[in-house]
Amino acid sequence: MNLLRTKSIEQSIADADEPGRKLKRSLSTWDLMIMGVAVAVGAGIFSVGAKAAANFSGPAVTLSFAIAAITCALAIMCYAEFATAIPVAGSAYVFTYATMGELLAWIIGWNLILELFTAAAVIAKYWGIYLSKVFALMGADIPAAIPLGGVDLYWGAFLIVAVFTLLLVLGTKLSARVGNIFTLIKIGVVLFVIVVGFTYVKFENYSPFIPAAEPTGGTGAADVLKQSFFGFLTGAAPAQYGTLGIFAGAALVFFAFIGFDVVATSAEEVKNPQKTLPRGIFGGLALVTLLYILVSLALTGMVSYTQLAEAESPTLTTAFEAVGDTSAAKVIAFGSLVGLTTVIMVLLMGLSRVVLAMSRDGLLPRSLSKTSDKRSTPVRLQIICGAAVALVAGLTNVDLLEEMINIGTLSAFVVVSLGILVLRRKRPDLKPAFRVPFGKVLPVVSAVLCLYLMTNLAVETWIFFAIWLAIGLAIYFAYGQRHSRLNERFATANTAVNGAPAAAGTRVEASKAGDGEDELTRA
Repeated sequence: MNLLRTKSIEQSIADADEPGRKLKRSLSTWDLMIMGVAVAVGAGIFSVGAKAAANFSGPAVTLSFAIAAITCALAIMCYAEFATAIPVAGSAYVFTYATMGELLAWIIGWNLILELFTAAAVIAKYWGIYLSKVFALMGADIPAAIPLGGVDLYWGAFLIVAVFTLLLVLGTKLSARVGNIFTLIKIGVVLFVIVVGFTYVKFENYSPFIPAAEPTGGTGAADVLKQSFFGFLTGAAPAQYGTLGIFAGAALVFFAFIGFDVVATSAEEVKNPQKTLPRGIFGGLALVTLLYILVSLALTGMVSYTQLAEAESPTLTTAFEAVGDTSAAKVIAFGSLVGLTTVIMVLLMGLSRVVLAMSRDGLLPRSLSKTSDKRSTPVRLQIICGAAVALVAGLTNVDLLEEMINIGTLSAFVVVSLGILVLRRKRPDLKPAFRVPFGKVLPVVSAVLCLYLMTNLAVETWIFFAIWLAIGLAIYFAYGQRHSRLNERFATANTAVNGAPAAAGTRVEASKAGDGEDELTRA
């Protein structure tokens, strides 16, 4: 058993053209840029920023956003280099398979499923809640949840997931067009929030810009589980604000930037990916970062962070209600609903593409990777993903696992950043259209920053993460390792090396499956 066997880039590209499992290249630079904005400008801009300012960073939440944006930008550079070298679906999973081996690739793919599935379910549930709030503002009292056999059914989650699952089945380009319309609407709402918000700014609310660190007031097990993993490792008492609060806030608002690794999963559906991917990803990231920083400045200037902290669940609406502008609060409620809509669409698409890539390789059932001959979309898989997300969002308290989204994303970012160094060493012949500048420096800095942000997540998040990894490893050794197509090729190659007869074509295929003779020897 060789857990470090790698899959060659040439084989990944060849598998992407396999009849019956092929996606259609239809997305442009504009589509990718809007896709990044669509998935990033949602829950993060309307709620997460307020939560980070209230509980962690104070007015310095703008620094939290800047740190998160820089970390994301460094990691996305690595994604862009990989994606232009290996323009197929699967994102970090495929990149890891080509550089660090099958076991780690499985772990990263498993973590991407965690990120995308949890995010889609959490946001679908929020969408249903926001829909009820919008109805309430219009004078209609329609509850977000309906009691059903002892559980609460969040019907809105089922509705929105069903609609976008259908759109994604009908075609990626059609989904992108619908998403573009919703995205332009919510950008307009965000600009409204910024302009109106700055009219209420009082500069005294920015002071102190970095509030002094203060203890949370508890020492029980619950407080320990809620404190950052970094604080737990260093023995620090549970606290908030101060310099460490800025980084804790950055770890939280990183949720706002998860969209850009999702964009990389669409590499196989992009026209001219060598040029389109870098432009679309970086253009979207620049626009989102600017919007987030302006919104956070308006938010913390309108009301004191201490006033936000008094709210049970602070949002942008909290700030506008505090200054007496209820009409703006209504616009924000509508904007939140529109904003979450496109996020769900992109996450559902990303989830199905990661599972498709893993099933192509046999690590998950191969039947999941079949695509429609007419529409070139994974119809069966998209429906399965949509149904699973709808059930979890509509029937469980999935929002309790919100931070799991961040830890799944950051773990993938760490591996992709380090993977660039391995790719350059193993394949110096490759000439990707985009290369991360400054040699090894930026990939290493990216990995360190992402790892540090991971340690700023709560202890309980790390516990849940360890459980998720244990489940994933059990599935890999029980199913994935034995059914891996690469395992079959290496077994055939070993038989040939040991003297058993093997067809010449099989021997060549096995050689291509790894990275040359060294890989076959290690098998």
